[in-house]
Amino acid sequence: MTKTIQIDIGICTYRRASLHEALLSLAVLAVPEGAALRIIVADNDKTPSAQARVDALRHTVPHKIAYVHCPASNISIARNACLDHATGDFLAFIDDDEDASEEWLVELLATAKATKADAVLGPVRSVYSQTAPAWMREGDFHSTLPVWVAGEIRTGYTCNVLLRLASPTVAGRRFNLALGKTGGEDTEFFSHMHAEGGMIAYAENAYVYEPVTENRADLVWLAKRRFRFGQTHGRLLQEKSPGLKRIKTVGLALAKAGFCYAAALGCVFSAVPRYRYALRGVMHSGVVSGLLGVREIRQYGTAEAA
Repeated sequence: MTKTIQIDIGICTYRRASLHEALLSLAVLAVPEGAALRIIVADNDKTPSAQARVDALRHTVPHKIAYVHCPASNISIARNACLDHATGDFLAFIDDDEDASEEWLVELLATAKATKADAVLGPVRSVYSQTAPAWMREGDFHSTLPVWVAGEIRTGYTCNVLLRLASPTVAGRRFNLALGKTGGEDTEFFSHMHAEGGMIAYAENAYVYEPVTENRADLVWLAKRRFRFGQTHGRLLQEKSPGLKRIKTVGLALAKAGFCYAAALGCVFSAVPRYRYALRGVMHSGVVSGLLGVREIRQYGTAEAA
């Protein structure tokens, strides 16, 4: 008799009404053959503010929903709560402001089986309103895709991922609480997992969709986000760059930032490449900041994050 594959789906939430739509998208998922699904909602608010919304959908969503109250205002606490309460063979993460495509889990699991990977990433497609700037919609500055280095993926993200819970590089691993208010906890999680031999694969058709809200359709928001990404990368480089090597790494990051800013000036009459180079320069500036030990900017638990 073939063993049923248990897939848990973790959703970390913090005062977002969009949790309702996210859960409804999971209600109509195509269930992979031979699999059973269970949803874990980790509420990171000080009070159990999402519990009523979850309870109201229990009869609509055809999968068991486990509600976990895990205060407060620290995304790592919520992510770890999903790991702590996961009982399946796999744990998938999706954000509370995303909608899963119907074949999302089918595609993730098929790639996990084919590659034997410890983690499988999928693409996050941003959905822009017509009020977003034209350059932003044309350049698609918000969608999330993995980055390949020398033919492999060395880090990841939690907005669309499937984890193999029995993997020795995943079992027992938790998200860093010190990064739970700044972000970057997922980058560190997957970077350390990969460094210990974990394999990260990519399922190109495992789409989730994320609406770009008005406050995020903004150059300042994008710049803050890119700078924080750079800070996280810089801090991870700092761990591997003692002494003179760190000075060289700082110099390289400064040179990359300078090149990107100069390229942005050279594209002054072309909005998409101008902003793309400028934001790349901001990211490299963040790398310098991280290498020099500057604390990462706070992203979670603020009014903006809420």
